Amino acid sequence: MTLGVLRLSRHAAALSVASAAVFIAMTALEFFYFRRLSGGLSSLDMRVAGFTPDEGMAWLTALGRRGGEIIIVWHYLTFDLLFPALLSLTLVSLIVAFGRRFGNFRAMPAQLQALTALALVLPYTIADYAQNFAVARLLSDFQSANPDSLAFASSLIVTKFALLAIPVLIVAVFALAAQRRL
Repeated sequence: MTLGVLRLSRHAAALSVASAAVFIAMTALEFFYFRRLSGGLSSLDMRVAGFTPDEGMAWLTALGRRGGEIIIVWHYLTFDLLFPALLSLTLVSLIVAFGRRFGNFRAMPAQLQALTALALVLPYTIADYAQNFAVARLLSDFQSANPDSLAFASSLIVTKFALLAIPVLIVAVFALAAQRRL
């Protein structure tokens, strides 16, 4: 496992391009298709600060059963099934790639380098998939949605973005520090 994680750094650029391409496709679907299905309302997992149960119910109601099914198929069973894993691999690869430019990180045993990168990224990955499951569940049976299930989904969305900020900030700090060293 350690060797596989450390080898990811060789593919950081390709993983970054792939992640960006999937993100652009997901964003295009959101703005050009999903918002039309919901009468202009943004998808729940685009709401970084979360949403109230009333806002969540308004989105589900605006979509209706057909719109919910379309989003499940075209978002949660395709792009958002792939994206959290792809982004996580990208972040791990970037942490290792940029981290190895610094003596302290490079001096750590290889297993500790891999575990550090994984520990920084894995909480986001788990939160993203949990959030995807929660929202897909709401979409598949929106009539059983209640304030508690909507509040839970909202808290998972906020948690996902908060946990994503950690590895992104670390990558940014490593990249800026590496840039200054050049």
